[in-house]
Amino acid sequence: QVQLVESGGGLVQAGGSLRLSCAASGRTFSNYSMGWFRQAPGKEREFVSAIRWSGYNTYYAYYADSVKGRFTISRDNAKNTVYLHMNSLKPEDTAVYYCAATSFPVVSGYNTPRTYNYWGQGIQVTVSS
Repeated sequence: QVQLVESGGGLVQAGGSLRLSCAASGRTFSNYSMGWFRQAPGKEREFVSAIRWSGYNTYYAYYADSVKGRFTISRDNAKNTVYLHMNSLKPEDTAVYYCAATSFPVVSGYNTPRTYNYWGQGIQVTVSS
């Protein structure tokens, strides 16, 4: 069983930055593909970013078009943690952000919630205008 705990959310003004962290339990974290999703009130959960494990210590990063160029995903396997660096935040980025993980191989579908079998509890990010 993998547990994911997000931190780093909060209230920030438009144009500001936040860094979300997701700490994971588990001894094989380096083999997990990790994703960030978000859900705004009244909306479906949407893909934000993912870092896909491709074997042999190789990872690929992906971003939703809405955050490309502003958000960066990274991971520190020694700390079992994945990060989402969010810059130039906009009010439309306001949502509950969820960290997700899967230990199964991911080729496609990294942007689909059903790909992931572990989820964090979510953390609020609010961007004021």
